[in-house]
Amino acid sequence: MTSLLSKSAPLALAAALALPPIIMPGAALAVPPGGYGDLVEEVGPAVVFIEVTAAAPANTADILPDTLRRRFEQHAPQDRQRNGLGSGFIISDDGQIVTNHHVVEGAQSVKVTLTDGRSYEAEVLGSDPATDIALLSIKPDATLPFVTFGSSDTMRVGDEVVAVGNPFGLSSTVTSGIISAKSRDINAGPYDEFIQTDAAINRGNSGGPLFNNEGEVVGVNTAILSPGGGSVGIGFAVPSDIVREIVDDLATEGRVTRGWLGVNIRPMSDEVAQVLGFDATRGAVVEAVSADSPAAQAGLRKGDIILRFDETTIAALRDLTRAVASKTPEDAATVTVLRRGKELTLDVTIGTLAPQQT
Repeated sequence: MTSLLSKSAPLALAAALALPPIIMPGAALAVPPGGYGDLVEEVGPAVVFIEVTAAAPANTADILPDTLRRRFEQHAPQDRQRNGLGSGFIISDDGQIVTNHHVVEGAQSVKVTLTDGRSYEAEVLGSDPATDIALLSIKPDATLPFVTFGSSDTMRVGDEVVAVGNPFGLSSTVTSGIISAKSRDINAGPYDEFIQTDAAINRGNSGGPLFNNEGEVVGVNTAILSPGGGSVGIGFAVPSDIVREIVDDLATEGRVTRGWLGVNIRPMSDEVAQVLGFDATRGAVVEAVSADSPAAQAGLRKGDIILRFDETTIAALRDLTRAVASKTPEDAATVTVLRRGKELTLDVTIGTLAPQQT
């Protein structure tokens, strides 16, 4: 029999030598006792099956790169209609439902079916293509089960998550995994900040929730990396902290209003970074300034390198895009630029981003 002294000896030695602490395998991130049955029983009834009939777009090519596919089953028969399947989840007892924009895009009719078999026609209250989030509403004949948002920011790489949805039309399918990475940019849009997970996500999971171990929604499942069309353990979810803000705007205004600066930007090249004496590329290089834009009125010029926007340090282009978009139109902000080797701070009044602007 191993003595207690021998078990504690390595820990005592590590402390005495100031070595990193020894973490016993399985001491953290354990699956809840008995598995996820209790969690799924609690949150499952709030996950819904969405069926969409919509006019088929002229070009049904995915907006993601070749190997990235939106997880929404669709086809375009000769009558130029497409029938789509997706997932969603109820966030209020009076029938508000979150799903993906690409699930309901162009919808002529949207049908929502609950796990108990009840079905309702849904209205699209608003949709945001930039973050791929949409908000629906149904008129229930009774109080509905619903789930709440948790904080995606507090989730760590390695934390366990559970996905619930309707892959390939198989309702109420549950898969589990971990958060594989955070803040993923998959070139899907200007506001990419995806949670990456290895929980199995397939066609029909689009718009479904990603839960933490407390049964809170920490993401909306949106896309997967899939050379063959099925799950290979690389899925992406829109973080709940972003979703919550988008949903609030869609619920009150039916659209999302974003700030606008009015510049075309590109990354700093390695050569420019070396000339400036930077140890790495940083900032956003202004390629053009739109006429009569907030940037033009503030005095920004082609060739300026934007280093900071208010308190946000611009390490990559998306830092500037998100910082500007998060501002309310008519807000005042400061922009710190590098111009001919000198830093300048300019005052700018944020404009309103029109749908066709970037």
